[in-house]
Amino acid sequence: MILLASSWLTFPWLSALAMIVLTLQLPMVAVLLARLMVGPYRKPPLTAQATTLDQLGSVSVVVPTLNEVQRLGPCLAGLTRQGYELREVLVVDSHSTDGTPALVATYQQQDPRIRLLTDDPLPAGWVGRPWALDYGFRQSSPASTWILGLDADTQPQPGLVAALAQALNQEGYDLVSLAPRFILKGVGEFWLQPALLMTLVYRFGPAGAPFTAPQRVMANGQCLMVRRSLLEQLDGYWAARASFCDDVTLARYAATQGAKVGFWDGTHLISVRMYEGVGETWREWGRSLDLKDAASPSQLWWDWAFLALVQGLPWLLTPLLLGLKSWHVVPWSWPLQVWLGVNGLLLLIRLGMQAAVAPAYHLGRAEGAWAFWLSPLADLAAVVRIGLSSWRRPTQWRGRYYPPHQPQTSIE
Repeated sequence: MILLASSWLTFPWLSALAMIVLTLQLPMVAVLLARLMVGPYRKPPLTAQATTLDQLGSVSVVVPTLNEVQRLGPCLAGLTRQGYELREVLVVDSHSTDGTPALVATYQQQDPRIRLLTDDPLPAGWVGRPWALDYGFRQSSPASTWILGLDADTQPQPGLVAALAQALNQEGYDLVSLAPRFILKGVGEFWLQPALLMTLVYRFGPAGAPFTAPQRVMANGQCLMVRRSLLEQLDGYWAARASFCDDVTLARYAATQGAKVGFWDGTHLISVRMYEGVGETWREWGRSLDLKDAASPSQLWWDWAFLALVQGLPWLLTPLLLGLKSWHVVPWSWPLQVWLGVNGLLLLIRLGMQAAVAPAYHLGRAEGAWAFWLSPLADLAAVVRIGLSSWRRPTQWRGRYYPPHQPQTSIE
């Protein structure tokens, strides 16, 4: 006790700093542990199902496209292998100039369920993706019970549509989206992308976890199925019209209206190749991961502070504190010992989370896959990217330009 007291008096400012940061970190650590503790009890990954007569022709798929000729083929090929739950595939093209319509026509010859639509000019106040989804919904067959939105860069596996239709019907869900399996290429992508993905796990927990409050609902528009009657009640995608994270905005709004909403593990049923290269991943995905269009400013900045304290800061503090202890630069007080222990624990948790998300990636023989295991070292960059995105709203997205002061939609 005398030694600890002496250390405190000899070097008070660093011990005081440790106490201040611990006061901020410890509640955040408790929140993180509470979110991760539901992992063993989460819904298991959705698996392929065979066609059943009770869901025959119950699903209309809407695929929004804009210059997607290089990525759309695997998506359409996967949809042609779906069962008879799939009534129609509406590819809503926003005046592509790269040959996308011709590619769709080729697949249409193979499967008459595929139709090509060209949406109307983008109205003021709308973002392109929710506008295309809304247009496709309004052109879909009224006989369909479900509307499934799929991104053009997804690769659906056989049995996906049947599995979703059966699960939502049996469990009484109104809206469910799936977390996919990611296809990455190169060292840079394997190093950065998992760290960016991890910011979502830190904030919202693992896929399949139950949700409590609408403002914490998570969703993924790459594969999102919604009950047609719910979309009619919500007036289509109107609530998400101005959102660059329309999936989360729509899901949270639906939850506030009493809908049963879920975010499940779909790694067995759908894969996605989102971006080409580490630069595009940083620019395109990074500017929507903050989810500012679906959150209040207070929630946005609370989440960023949470990430900074439990995901980013430990990578600075732990090496620094270990160095101070090893080099005997300062007296080693008990606040510093606790500070080191907490941040060391956070790093161990982070490494365990990296192993837990490994099934969400096509590792195998992928070039540069070894860098996946170094991705925790990109956590600081990921936290910085979320902070940068939180400051400003995008003015360019997928080849379109938007007014900088376009009104936002959020769930307060």
